[in-house]
Amino acid sequence: MRSLLLRAGGEKAASAFRKAVSGDPQGRPQWANEMAIGNDIGLFGPDSDVWIVHGSLATLVGGVRALLMQAAYPAALAGVSQHSAYDTDPLGRLERTTRWLTITSFGSTEAIAKEARRVNALHSHVKGEYQDAESRPHHYEASQSRHLLWVHCAFTDSFLTAYRELGREEDRSVPNYVGEWAKSAGPLGLSDAPQSDAELHEVLEGFLNNEIGEIEATRKIVHFIIHPPFSKAAMPFYRALCNSAISTLDPRILKVLGLKAKSRAWLAVVKPMLRALQLIVGNESPSQTIARERVARLTSTS
Repeated sequence: MRSLLLRAGGEKAASAFRKAVSGDPQGRPQWANEMAIGNDIGLFGPDSDVWIVHGSLATLVGGVRALLMQAAYPAALAGVSQHSAYDTDPLGRLERTTRWLTITSFGSTEAIAKEARRVNALHSHVKGEYQDAESRPHHYEASQSRHLLWVHCAFTDSFLTAYRELGREEDRSVPNYVGEWAKSAGPLGLSDAPQSDAELHEVLEGFLNNEIGEIEATRKIVHFIIHPPFSKAAMPFYRALCNSAISTLDPRILKVLGLKAKSRAWLAVVKPMLRALQLIVGNESPSQTIARERVARLTSTS
């Protein structure tokens, strides 16, 4: 089946997808070699729920959902608006986020520490002022613990939700994912990440009831997330990803973002699309393969 799809033009589609996500048509950008360095399995390892969730194409829906969730938090949105080239280099921003996520998920502790230093250096410059809906001024810094906690929870909840909706049926429960992924927060300076599904829900409720809101840049950035400058050929697939993500968002977030609820039927639409893409691009990314080879090398020499 995979060879048939490739002959039918799937290889071109696969190259375009890999380049959009990682910056390289083969899905192996230079930073993928970071997966080979180090002498340990990293924070997680091949048997972890993190490897299961982040190795799934359900993260495509989870990624869009995380962007929308982050847009509901004024400080995070202000940082994107004032310090990001989201509108002129959206794929570059996607590639940089993919780099951090991939290295942190599959890399050794040495590679993770190196990547965290890069991200923390970038975040040290992300600070400024914004006005809330009532024109009250607020100061923000990307390194503030509350800011870090929201971003971490948005990622965690989004990837977990997307996987439980769209991942492989035999391991959709991934009961250890939240506690495992909490380890990713430490290198970025966050010490109180949720350790369980219940803790994640409690923290998110606090944010959703008291801290989300709209600012001047909200609608502009939300419109860009939903209508990015992708090719006409790519937009039907992206629209399905986006509508699937919206269908799982809390009504309080939708209200802040000015979005209408979407039918959960979109999840049934996008699921076979992800399966077809999986057949084209393979069961795991080149980065994950390199990481698996590193772990196998450690096992063979122990």
